[in-house]
Amino acid sequence: MSTSLHDFTLPALDGGTLNLADYAGRVLLVVNTASECGFTPQYAGLEALWRDYRERGLVVLGCPCDQFGHQEPGDAARIRDFCSSRYGVSFPLSAKILVNGADAHPLYRFLTHAAPGLLGSEAIKWNFTKFLADRQGRVTRRYAPTTTPAELARDIEALLG
Repeated sequence: MSTSLHDFTLPALDGGTLNLADYAGRVLLVVNTASECGFTPQYAGLEALWRDYRERGLVVLGCPCDQFGHQEPGDAARIRDFCSSRYGVSFPLSAKILVNGADAHPLYRFLTHAAPGLLGSEAIKWNFTKFLADRQGRVTRRYAPTTTPAELARDIEALLG
């Protein structure tokens, strides 16, 4: 059984592989994203966190998902173009994955088990649910979609030291 985010890989949006072991020693913020959601403007805040803290060791990792209201209908090229042109996203993005159900990506099964939501629910309720992990890849906190990226700054700074 996995004990760290560093045990996982994800398909990258560009067709390669994101090996989370490459981020060992860094703080990770993992977010399931969507391009046509009411929370989509959070891309700007996520990019701001990435730009403000990456030199100190933060990695923001976006995981596009189309499981909530069909709000991420595009293919990889459309997602990449939207994120870069609308929000200047430069942080890593995975290929579109599932975050709930029997076919949920193993990373998300790990995240939701490590940091259950309200009343112990492991299911992701909506786009832009956020998970913060320390430099050892241990999940420290789960945040609701309504929690803005700026509200995470204090917790990120605490983990960065």
